[in-house]
Amino acid sequence: MTQSVVVQVGQCGNQVGCRFWDLALREHAHVNKKGIYDEALSSFFRNVDPRRSGGSGSDVIGGRIQALKARAVLVDMEEGVVNEILQGPLRDVFDSTQLITDVSGSGNNWAVGHWTYGSMYRDRIVEQVRRVAEQCDCLQSFFLIHSMGGGTGSGLGTFVLKLLEEEFPEVCRLVTSVYPSAEDDVITSPYNSVLAMRELTDHADCVFPVENQSLVEIVNKIRHMAHSGKPSTAIKMDSTIISSQGGVSRVEKPFDGMNNIVANLLLNITSSARFEGSLNMDLNEISMNLVPFPRLHYLVSSLTPLYTLADVSIPTRRLDQMFTDAFSKDHQLIRADPKHSLYLACALMVRGNVQVSDLRRNIERLKPTLPFISWNQEGWKTSLCSVAPVGHTHSLLALANNTCVRPTFVELRERFTKLYRKKAHLHHYLHVDGMEQACFGEALSSLSSLIEEYSQLDAAKGRLTPDVPRLSVAK
Repeated sequence: MTQSVVVQVGQCGNQVGCRFWDLALREHAHVNKKGIYDEALSSFFRNVDPRRSGGSGSDVIGGRIQALKARAVLVDMEEGVVNEILQGPLRDVFDSTQLITDVSGSGNNWAVGHWTYGSMYRDRIVEQVRRVAEQCDCLQSFFLIHSMGGGTGSGLGTFVLKLLEEEFPEVCRLVTSVYPSAEDDVITSPYNSVLAMRELTDHADCVFPVENQSLVEIVNKIRHMAHSGKPSTAIKMDSTIISSQGGVSRVEKPFDGMNNIVANLLLNITSSARFEGSLNMDLNEISMNLVPFPRLHYLVSSLTPLYTLADVSIPTRRLDQMFTDAFSKDHQLIRADPKHSLYLACALMVRGNVQVSDLRRNIERLKPTLPFISWNQEGWKTSLCSVAPVGHTHSLLALANNTCVRPTFVELRERFTKLYRKKAHLHHYLHVDGMEQACFGEALSSLSSLIEEYSQLDAAKGRLTPDVPRLSVAK
């Protein structure tokens, strides 16, 4: 069994990461009734005997669970969220060697996070990541969780990404990036996001972009359904999506519902690595199968179901609806409609009591409605994990390499250009050691080039031709 390490950076990254660890522990507790440290747990957790090795604990292989420690590094240049974690129900899952904090924050400035704190904390970050990596028998991937709009998540987060590539070039780097909405309260978020985009394009193996606005719309829809009183849409209020149970705090906060959705995305991506299944997918297979060109590694995610249904005995009709929903715009984690754009490849990661025949039947049913690029008409990657999320009989995560990400990037470029044309707020960045105005131009050029690559592929959609019929031989 392989292991993965989670690196969570900034306020958003740590809140989402904390929620992921909480839900992952719930899933394993639901399955592992005997309290035995097994391969499934070892993928993301160490089993530590705190009585040995001077109190810091040493690893225990096999046997009963002593004390679980997350394979994680937590980085934030403010102490607030990390301190909440250390005072909350997950405090025993982390120890002080896994935490890197400062007190002053990055002031919503990518340059401060990337250059100032990057150079200041470089050695310490490398040391902590190495320590966690060396505790793995077979390190397969790094998961980086961060946001794009602030200073620490975007700036230091992408600095950490470069460090991971330098120090562990053979280990897959999977990044979950939360993009700000157009109404974001951070005025400089377009600068931070575009500067970070260049680093993601150059140094990540896969990026799972998530838009704040999509999360807001999904949470609002779930809450509306939860209070509508209709039996067909009844939702348990302890749903893993909308509940704030566990995690950082017992008191629900404005972003809890949104963070839970992103945590569930990570939960489903990692399910094959954590549990057995008849058709498991290695994490490095995501990049291998879904990324035909190195720069075009932005994968659009959709989750279904997005809530815990009150009637959890779901008939087959509901199962087929789950596949249909995965391709509808209402279930995408960015504001996009993939059915009206071009697919380069698509992965379906199914969990629960679902048969391979169900999977194949639904792919054949949906294929005629989904435009795939001509040279990859059979570009499907599938996995079946036998363990469903807690409270569900089954679930589906779709990961699509689809040109529908282009409008998100175009909108981001427009917001960047509005500020940059007037050179507004530029001086805040240029006074930071290591930051030059050329960085802005290069970041904009990188984004424009990425948009153009998607545009060229999109233009090919109109030239898609159906399969040529086989030659009939006259008798």
